[in-house]
Amino acid sequence: MDPASQDINLNSPNKGLGVDRSDSLSDVPVEGAVGNSANPLPPGLTEEEAEELHTELTKVEEEISTLRQVLSAKERHAAELRRKLGLNPLNELRQNLTKSWQDVQTSNAYLSASATLDDITQSEAYKKTQETLSQAGQKTSAALSTVGTAISRRLGDMRNSATFKSFEDKVGNLKYKVVGPKGNGEAVGSPTDTTPTQENPPF
Repeated sequence: MDPASQDINLNSPNKGLGVDRSDSLSDVPVEGAVGNSANPLPPGLTEEEAEELHTELTKVEEEISTLRQVLSAKERHAAELRRKLGLNPLNELRQNLTKSWQDVQTSNAYLSASATLDDITQSEAYKKTQETLSQAGQKTSAALSTVGTAISRRLGDMRNSATFKSFEDKVGNLKYKVVGPKGNGEAVGSPTDTTPTQENPPF
């Protein structure tokens, strides 16, 4: 088998055969070689038909690759045009969302649901439920206001009690002993007064 007649198609079922040029293998027929490969022929398909299908598959895959390259180039061109027009992805997303929301609002499902909701809000049951909830809210608000007033009154009474006054006096005395009279912001003397007082002897 001379190199010029050797099959160079990579998808060929005869790929790799005829590499050894010894006379003992040159007489071996190639027929059935596809049947012995890892992918046997489906029943009812001849070698010629399989070869045609492989060739067509190769062409289709090349077309797909070409189309992907063309699509990528078109997307880059479109991005460049958007950039020149000042359209950034955020504006584009905002426009898409606005358009989608308008589409939803004009859809039959939305209009039907809106009409149904309007019918519900006009029904007597809805009005009665709304009135009941409104009254319940008013009563709850009044009850909370009453509780707040009662708590305020009770705290006021407690603050005026002898026990609380005694506690307040003890805390005040403790504060006076720890901080001194200047802790309350009271001035014992003027800033120009340099004579030490009996309460605050110099160190």
